[in-house]
Amino acid sequence: MTSTAPTTANPYNLVVLDMAGTTVADGGLVEQAFSAAAQRLGVRPGSDEHARQLAYVRATMGESKISVFRHLFAGEGGEEKARYANTAFEEAYGELVDGGRVAPLPGAREAVERLTAEGRTVVLTTGFARTTQDAILTALGWQDLVPLTLCPADAGGRGRPYPDMVLAAFLRTGAVADVRRTVVAGDTSYDMLSGVRSGAGIVAGVLTGAHDQDQLTRHGATHVLGSVAELPDLIARAEA
Repeated sequence: MTSTAPTTANPYNLVVLDMAGTTVADGGLVEQAFSAAAQRLGVRPGSDEHARQLAYVRATMGESKISVFRHLFAGEGGEEKARYANTAFEEAYGELVDGGRVAPLPGAREAVERLTAEGRTVVLTTGFARTTQDAILTALGWQDLVPLTLCPADAGGRGRPYPDMVLAAFLRTGAVADVRRTVVAGDTSYDMLSGVRSGAGIVAGVLTGAHDQDQLTRHGATHVLGSVAELPDLIARAEA
């Protein structure tokens, strides 16, 4: 692919992309893996408690999964239960990934390759644990697609909606001198919040995942796109 370096004096040279729902299609595996984890803790599928917990999981898509389980199992023995549930979730999700249940979203790899060819640094982030993130990257053959991938543990333990992973990408890559020249893209309200809180100049929501245009806009999206495939053109227009 021919490099087409940005001509602007202040290019958006750091692009931080979410994985599941943004660059990766997982077909609702988060909910399936959650149900498997909850069942291990005695929460019966179809029960009112299961419905309540599942609603919270849907509302907090993009958040660090251990944080989600800490909320769901708060109280006596909460931390132990949360860690047990998180381990069960990661195991269940990993089994689904190993079973070939993930795929790149259409145009996602091409978008990353174009951004890279333009001289931009692309970082992939997730709310999953490192082992799960690595399993997804391996399943897709994306181990060498980008120079840096981050999970909450790589940024001090706090996932979205905190800005820590975006700021970690900013600090580790040194790709831009000003955090306002960073682009953040994701499919959830928590992706939008983390981008806004980091000070990123472009916070793009995509409609291929968990949340709709209204949710993305209400939580700070500067732009809403049909998919991440549209992101390179959006950045080019912003620099024009």
